Amino acid sequence: MNSTEIKDLYKQKIMQTYGRFDVVLERGEGSRLYSPEGREYIDFTSGIGVNCLGYGNESWAKAIYKQALKLQHTSNLYYTGPGVELAKELTERSGMSVVFYANSGAESNEGAIKLARKYSFDKYGEGRSKIVTLYRSFHGRTITTLAATGQDSFHNYFYPFTEGFLHAEANNINSLKEAADGACAVMLELVQGEGGVLPLDKDYVKAVAAFCQENDLLLLTDEVQTGIGRTGTLFAFQQYGIMPDVVTFAKGIAGGLPMGGILVNEKCAGVLSPGTHATTFGGNLIAAAAALEVMRQLTPELLGAVAEKGAYIRDAIKGWNCPAVKEVRGLGLMLGVSVEGVKPVDLVNKCIDNGLLMLTAGSDALRMLPPLTITYEELDKGLAILKKVLEEV
Repeated sequence: MNSTEIKDLYKQKIMQTYGRFDVVLERGEGSRLYSPEGREYIDFTSGIGVNCLGYGNESWAKAIYKQALKLQHTSNLYYTGPGVELAKELTERSGMSVVFYANSGAESNEGAIKLARKYSFDKYGEGRSKIVTLYRSFHGRTITTLAATGQDSFHNYFYPFTEGFLHAEANNINSLKEAADGACAVMLELVQGEGGVLPLDKDYVKAVAAFCQENDLLLLTDEVQTGIGRTGTLFAFQQYGIMPDVVTFAKGIAGGLPMGGILVNEKCAGVLSPGTHATTFGGNLIAAAAALEVMRQLTPELLGAVAEKGAYIRDAIKGWNCPAVKEVRGLGLMLGVSVEGVKPVDLVNKCIDNGLLMLTAGSDALRMLPPLTITYEELDKGLAILKKVLEEV
């Protein structure tokens, strides 16, 4: 089918729940994507941070193919190998103790919320179940993770929400302490992605970790978007000088297949016992095989290059001295460009017209989440398009 036929059929047969851009994609190579008609786009989105190894990665595809020929799924009623190998990699490289596999970021965060409440119930009984999150946070689109999300714009239509979530001001430890009365946990995005690509202050995060430890509140870091090398380390918490009790992950872990999970420390390793939490597809063998290949390719050299490329992008944009650009912020290859005088979505559409795919974040920012393997040639081509668009504004 050509692009017009695909768009027409989408409108007829798929729920219109997305504000799709006027782009049809058929194939990719490296960090470049192509329409059915062969139009090329430089990709600064990686499927919202999912396609961390880019497109056409042969080793990743072969790992999937090899596992698919052997065994694709068994449920979690039996022992299998790929998930165990992956768990060993994840725990050893994160410093955490054990892992639970899920299928998405929202599901991973739901599991972390359940774990935090059960930890507190087992130790203190009822009445200590609240979880503190931050304003401008985003933790998922289920009823519970929407309740955890600190943005009113996501709270329309779906009342009543799950109870027990309180929101505090980011980078304000007193605000968090006031909200924590009756709490069992604090959940943080170390870089608030949907909120605008807003990195938390490192001293604030350390103060939160100390407060949690002093009061036996679990510290949950939502690394659905910041994890799996996105910020230049396997997890962003490794740049903040803390050790969370629980770390959630998803997006990039399987390089394009649906997968997520929860990593926990020794204190929390036995909280979720048989019958308290489960998922049919969690740890699916093909997804686990893909994730194991992702982990093999996330070498110290590649992670170092992520940090270097992030700095390269920031320096380039700052060097343009463009009046429309207020600020460039973020970590690694998770970057936000705050703009003024123009709507970010209008800039994204102009970038598309010129062959560059971008994202928005919050009310004022462009967001960049390119594949971690993007080349400098691809970066330069994409940045040239962005500069042209900003200068035209």
